[in-house]
Amino acid sequence: MRRIVSVWLIDWPVTVWRRSAMRARRPASPPDPALDPQSPFALILKNSRGAAILHALNPAARRAGLRRGQTQADALAMIPHLICKPADVEADARALTALAVWAERWSPSVSLDAATEGLEGLFLDVTGATHLFGGEAALLAQIGDRLAGAGAPARAAMAPTPGAAWALARWGEVGGEGAMADDETVRGLLAPLPVEALRIDERTLTQARRFGLKRIGDLYPMPRAGLARRFRDGAGVGLVQRLDQALGFAGEALTPVRPPPKYRAWRTWMEPVEDIEGVEARLTELAADLSAPLARDGQGARALTLTGFRSDGATTRLSVRMGQPGRDPAIWLRLFREAGLGRLELGFGLDALMLAADDIEAMTARQGTLESEAEAKQAESLAALIDRLTARLGEDRVLTAERVDSWIPERAERLRPALGRSPTAAEGEAGRQPILLLDPPEPVEAIAELPDGAPARFTWRRLSRRVTRADGPERLSPEWWRPRPDGRQVRTRDYYRVEDDAGGRYWLFREGLYGREYSGEAEERAPSWWMHGVLP
Repeated sequence: MRRIVSVWLIDWPVTVWRRSAMRARRPASPPDPALDPQSPFALILKNSRGAAILHALNPAARRAGLRRGQTQADALAMIPHLICKPADVEADARALTALAVWAERWSPSVSLDAATEGLEGLFLDVTGATHLFGGEAALLAQIGDRLAGAGAPARAAMAPTPGAAWALARWGEVGGEGAMADDETVRGLLAPLPVEALRIDERTLTQARRFGLKRIGDLYPMPRAGLARRFRDGAGVGLVQRLDQALGFAGEALTPVRPPPKYRAWRTWMEPVEDIEGVEARLTELAADLSAPLARDGQGARALTLTGFRSDGATTRLSVRMGQPGRDPAIWLRLFREAGLGRLELGFGLDALMLAADDIEAMTARQGTLESEAEAKQAESLAALIDRLTARLGEDRVLTAERVDSWIPERAERLRPALGRSPTAAEGEAGRQPILLLDPPEPVEAIAELPDGAPARFTWRRLSRRVTRADGPERLSPEWWRPRPDGRQVRTRDYYRVEDDAGGRYWLFREGLYGREYSGEAEERAPSWWMHGVLP
């Protein structure tokens, strides 16, 4: 049976405003009357016609007879000492999203409750997880106590559908069995509740009351065809559809603020974990719990996130990534150590830990040969080394070369994060590629036979060298569609491999041609010589 918890955050905009105002107050500042719970207080918004209306009220303002949607002018006429402040709907939504992430300690699927009166609630899908908290009643009590301790008064109810849970949280019995409904009791628990508990708009509610339909139970014997035809709000959602959603005859989708991981391991403890050694011991258990379902389904994880739920309500996270999918708990634990478990902010301790596989991939068995076994082990060892270095140093610090379609040497490759990539070996004959490539090339003064002869002597870094052997030229045409960064004209290059009398081997090139036409125009500058690399 599906179990949905609806959390109604009573006066949520007022709660967010109070917390923000208290953080902004200076210790020596005088008392703010708006922070006094006995003073009538309201947040106001401008409606479509430009009039200021009451958006949210504190309990003192409601006891004085004010209501949401009332104009500010009427409210001040009733209560001249009413304190009004502008509402910040965007700040309320951001705070509610942060609270939803915090509520993931009870469920990996937490959705925002977009009720008709605004964003002031959450939906938690706790199907199959209530036993982790001592049962359904204990879970509801824990949610209420934790929110009340955080300064956010709330009411929670549990039912098989979001609509039924929403109605019970706002109009049902506070606590006890009345806040929990199942498939057998949901119809009877909803019957005495007012019709507005079905999340209908004001126009539909007024029309229903005109026909004498005050309770949800009054709708049960009514002809469905007539109800569907007469009662439909501006969004096209009918009274019958809302009733069917609450009773479970029609589906209602919930969109979590963060997609829940398909594979996760989650544990809670009676006493908070207060040190990193305790976190590492619990992480070992979580890794084993997560590895089992991955192995069962033939899957492997490429990204993991460890989330700690702190006693003070905050969360702390640490993520690692792998180049290849895996499910070895020992490797996971080592990667988290490399990433720095000590960076977790434990606060006053962790009540719960969750290890989630953020990115999964199928692990298929491979049939190898005796000749390829050594190469496969070498590749696995290299991938494991890259994973460890990335976890310790960061993904942007461990790089490998990636080929680029260009015949200009300094453009023929670029550095990319090595995670998930296989470093490629250089192609070509051994000894013909430089072991050190200078970028940018360094200027050289050379003496060579015109027009295409190899240099007989050159000076590089203020040292003169005599060439004893040379090979070349190897001509590279310019990539005219890629201009140089300095704006100079791209010119033809002739490369030479030379060896000096001391045994040093170098890779030089001459940029430009002697007495040749280039791109239909004569050379503007004399050819120049450059050192581009050192050969093995």
